[in-house]
Amino acid sequence: MYIERSASIPLQRGERERLPERRQSETLDFVFTRQSGSVLPVHAGVSHYADGRLAEVFLQTLKRSTDTEDDARDIAVLLSVALQYGTPAPAIREALTRGEDGRAAGLAGAILDLMFPVLSK
Repeated sequence: MYIERSASIPLQRGERERLPERRQSETLDFVFTRQSGSVLPVHAGVSHYADGRLAEVFLQTLKRSTDTEDDARDIAVLLSVALQYGTPAPAIREALTRGEDGRAAGLAGAILDLMFPVLSK
């Protein structure tokens, strides 16, 4: 079920917040360093609701047509759906796996760390 709402109307359980046709978006490129030390160049796009909340994520790697590229796209879809069903981005970020040094172990954590650097400290 899709709904349109203002920030003052809370989502009901099981409702997905519809994204506006036009929304603020930004793109960024970063290099994700895996726990193994290998690096993965990533191109990300993120969109926000009018009130500034993160609404959707797009991830693309430079390794086209690979399992890594498929995983990146799937991670972006999962993050976007969770956000649109009302899960706060900081809650998702805190639930994800981290290395002993506190760095994100996966792409989902890495993009959320970039979007919320204050939480990374």
